[in-house]
Amino acid sequence: MNAYVFPGQGAQFVGMGLDLYEKFPEAQSLFEDANDILGFSITDIMFEGTAEALKQTKVTQPAIFLHSVAMGKVMGTKFQPDMVAGHSLGELSALVANSVLDFEDGLKLVSQRAMAMQKACEKQASTMAAVLGLEDAVVEKICEETPGIVVAANYNCPGQLVISGEVEAINLACEKMKDAGAKRALVLPVGGAFHSPLMEPAREELAAAIEATNFKAGICPVYQNVSTTAVTDADQIKNNLIAQLTAPVKWTQSVQNMIGDGATLFTEIGPGKVLQGLVKKIDRSANTTSPDLEV
Repeated sequence: MNAYVFPGQGAQFVGMGLDLYEKFPEAQSLFEDANDILGFSITDIMFEGTAEALKQTKVTQPAIFLHSVAMGKVMGTKFQPDMVAGHSLGELSALVANSVLDFEDGLKLVSQRAMAMQKACEKQASTMAAVLGLEDAVVEKICEETPGIVVAANYNCPGQLVISGEVEAINLACEKMKDAGAKRALVLPVGGAFHSPLMEPAREELAAAIEATNFKAGICPVYQNVSTTAVTDADQIKNNLIAQLTAPVKWTQSVQNMIGDGATLFTEIGPGKVLQGLVKKIDRSANTTSPDLEV
């Protein structure tokens, strides 16, 4: 069975999407529509902007979404998933590619999500850190015992967990992680504490927008970050998407469940190959690939 997976923030690179824009008329049309919907030329930043300009959350999230959806679009009849999943932001790309959301609604939600998260970041000094080489349970216990707000945020693969919270709490937790035997506990260059309780203002803001948007049953089940299991009901998809902003991204568990439900090939739709690497670390026997795109 074919599982299609869609990357999240961090997969961006300067020049992203230019090859799709130049080779495929249907991609060019999507990119032009995106410029109109967003009210600024995101393609200029994607194709010719600096890494710094591309790193702004309000740009990064729509750019990765746009690249991913365009890639799925140009696959045409080759796009035949039996199941889909997306890492954080990638969940919205997956929902559009899977026909749960139409493109314009999806892009508007991505833009609103990015703006809401940016505002939440500006309210309080917060950050995230990658912890390598510890069992999930050890990381969770240290987070619970550390004063302040610090939680497990991204279960990327066994031995790779990202924590999220207040700056002081993150710094203290990192020291405790190292004392507990972590290979690394590294503060990440991000603007805030994504997938933590500090994103509550963003969750509230996005909830209203999601509730007002039309969601349909997709062409196949989506394995969402919050539930980790196959979901097809439109209302349940909405609820999980709202909860995602303050809840952890359970990527390891989602991939394990997809494999358990019969996934034999994981195709990464979007910029980069980050998810292919994570899937291989979750299950060495899993097959991974990028789409074969021909003009």
